[in-house]
Amino acid sequence: MPRWKALPEELDPQVGEFTGQLRRLVDRNGLSVAAVADRTGYSKTSWERYLNGRLLPPLRAVVALAEVTGAQPAHLTTLWELAERAWSRAEMRQDVTMEAISVAQARAALGEFGTEPAQTAPTTKSAKPAKAAKAAKAAKGAKAAKAKGAKPPQAAGPLTEPLTVQWPQQPRLDLPSSADFPAEQMAAAAAPGHSPAPASSPASPANQPARRGRTAVFVAGAIGALLLAGAAVLLLKPAAEPVTKPAAAPATAPSAKPDLPAGVHCTGEGCVGKDPEKMGCGGTHAVTPSRGLAGRSVIEVRYSAVCHTAWARISRAAQGDQATISAGGHSATAQAERGGDAYTPMVAVSGDPAKVAACQTTMAGAKNCARPVPATPAGQATRAAQTVR
Repeated sequence: MPRWKALPEELDPQVGEFTGQLRRLVDRNGLSVAAVADRTGYSKTSWERYLNGRLLPPLRAVVALAEVTGAQPAHLTTLWELAERAWSRAEMRQDVTMEAISVAQARAALGEFGTEPAQTAPTTKSAKPAKAAKAAKAAKGAKAAKAKGAKPPQAAGPLTEPLTVQWPQQPRLDLPSSADFPAEQMAAAAAPGHSPAPASSPASPANQPARRGRTAVFVAGAIGALLLAGAAVLLLKPAAEPVTKPAAAPATAPSAKPDLPAGVHCTGEGCVGKDPEKMGCGGTHAVTPSRGLAGRSVIEVRYSAVCHTAWARISRAAQGDQATISAGGHSATAQAERGGDAYTPMVAVSGDPAKVAACQTTMAGAKNCARPVPATPAGQATRAAQTVR
């Protein structure tokens, strides 16, 4: 029996590739889902959803898994960014599809509501003129039959009774014509001084009001359906507008700028990805809350309380060694040059700087991470003495 369930068929290929990479890391280290949950700080239920493609893990969970399995956080971060973009596109497509289905259902419901009066109203209005026309034609036929000496009940009875019973079941709204009464038409044509043309004249005045009423009801129903459909669209449309409004609200940046010391050019999210030295966040404005040693090389976390940022720095390292830092959903990497020193761009820090993750990866694949410096007087003196940048 396979260990992992098959990924959903509708899953985006980039999300599927990223989920498969996470599964390989877990399998390569012989870890269970419960062990991954214990070592990363995320629940077992969450990791089951992450590893089965039902939910995209947050970046912090990915970095924590990289530390547990000894993988490169920068490589996993790159795959995670691609998967996150694909996941967002899939959610947008799903939202558009659901909105289109809702609008189609609303239009269908409004269309059914608008067409009912057009079918029922003319039937009830045209029933009375039809009965009156039949009665008039029956009386005229009886008089013509008496004039020739015929028996009117025998000729008119079988023709009029079936028509009066079947008339409500007919879907047509037209009134009966003289063709419906052949015996009466023949009797009227045989009468002296009588022309067959007036036989169809009573139906036309009664038919015109019915057609006018049917057209008026149809037009009124169509206008009502359009108005209701427009109201439904207006009610559904405001749900998408608030997404674009928050973009025009960076009103707090100007108020924070005057409070910065001289030479400091950014703070918080405004410093992400920038050089700490050029922005004035290093030097006397920075301390070392975490440090790690690997032979003669040193990996440090440099934190600036003024800028609310941190960056990783390696010293006495071999050429090609890398320093990586991650915090607040951001990560940065720097590579040591010939001199053996390098530092990464800044990431924003909103909590305890001692919890910021910074690691050094050698060319041979060995990994060394910084650990918090003890908060003792000796440790503080050592930290202040090593404040170079």
